Amino acid sequence: MWWTYALLSAVFAALTAILAKVGVKGVDSNVATAVRTSVVLVLAWGVVALQGNLGAVAGISRHSLLFLVLSAGATGASWLFYFKALQLGTASLVSAVDKSSLALTIILAALFLGEALTLKTAIGCTLIIAGTAVIAWP
Repeated sequence: MWWTYALLSAVFAALTAILAKVGVKGVDSNVATAVRTSVVLVLAWGVVALQGNLGAVAGISRHSLLFLVLSAGATGASWLFYFKALQLGTASLVSAVDKSSLALTIILAALFLGEALTLKTAIGCTLIIAGTAVIAWP
């Protein structure tokens, strides 16, 4: 089941790059990010409300809340830089570099979460980084 959601995430991430590239033209990248974030905020809370999960917010532990807030900060920074990059570069190149976050995630997950970094995973990370370099550098 996770695979389906991950694939849908990838499809919508690809659409995000294309739609954002068109939308950010002639708009300050930070303003564009704020508009995008506002829509995401309303959409996310709408889904929570429709599911009847608004009460679950009170049950979030301080530990989880801290890391969700830190994650939100990282997301915000990522989006601000992403929109600025889209404004300055081509969508395909910006997206390629942005998706190199997969290799970084695998490395950080091994270092900080104790997830396995197998030979297969290390080779995959190397290929992702090499592929990003081939696509992004002239």
